[in-house]
Amino acid sequence: MKTEDKPELHFISHDQFVDDVGTVAGNAALRDWKPDFVIGIGRGGLAPAVYMSHALALPMLSIDYSSEEPSFADQLLRKTAAKSAAGERLLFVDDINDSGGTIQQIREILAADGCADANLKFAVLINNSRSRSHVDFWAKMIDRDSDKRWFVFPWEAMGAENAIVEESLSVPERFA
Repeated sequence: MKTEDKPELHFISHDQFVDDVGTVAGNAALRDWKPDFVIGIGRGGLAPAVYMSHALALPMLSIDYSSEEPSFADQLLRKTAAKSAAGERLLFVDDINDSGGTIQQIREILAADGCADANLKFAVLINNSRSRSHVDFWAKMIDRDSDKRWFVFPWEAMGAENAIVEESLSVPERFA
């Protein structure tokens, strides 16, 4: 894709979003694992985490990872790693596992701070089968080799279209 080309924007409706959260929350393996906290990964995972928190009747924490303020996110990740080391189960929630970069970085930070891997799981609404990071629960699976759509979640739809397109083009290899 040439950067002057617009990606195919795929707007996800609120009803579809709610259905997808229900699919993830209704996963029998998730219910059997029984997390102690739902943790929203900011910015895209915050809305799904709120809904997931209500669906699972669990408290929610949030980590604003997308702000690119590492000291802020790192402090919160250290606190969550301590919860995991103390035996609490943590379910991290994001909107999409696309390249896997965010999830991989969070896993690495948590591991460095002693997070018990058995007490850590990740859930997303959309999972890319080609991602470099594994997630445990998802509503929909895509393959970025064939699916080049840019998914626009309901909370993102409030942005100006040119801003949405600009964000989608920030990682052109997604559409190559």
